[in-house]
Amino acid sequence: VQLQASGGGLVQAGGSLRLSCAASGRTFSSHAMGWFRQAPGKERDFVSAIKWSGSSTYYASSVKGRFTISRDNAKNTVYLQMNSLKPEDTAVYYCAASIDYCSGYGCYVVGQYDYWGQGTLVTVSS
Repeated sequence: VQLQASGGGLVQAGGSLRLSCAASGRTFSSHAMGWFRQAPGKERDFVSAIKWSGSSTYYASSVKGRFTISRDNAKNTVYLQMNSLKPEDTAVYYCAASIDYCSGYGCYVVGQYDYWGQGTLVTVSS
């Protein structure tokens, strides 16, 4: 599975961005897709996740109500709509694919994911 993330950029606080993650290769083997972010000097943190089938979505408490994850199965693409952005949202955002089944907080774990995209930088200015 190959993942290509895009859509990052510079935005003012309160603004919006939409990230995309296009998956190619053996995408049918993927169970769930996740977004993570890593700020300079910090660990990679969970942001959101979605399963390829069904309606299950997951969000970190810091983004719930502001970010929305969605998918287009026909395009093998997952999106992260980010609204009401804050300076603390500044980070490199990575998309990732999980082959194995996950549920609940199991989908929040970095180690759950087998494939990672290259990251896209989001900078929110105050």
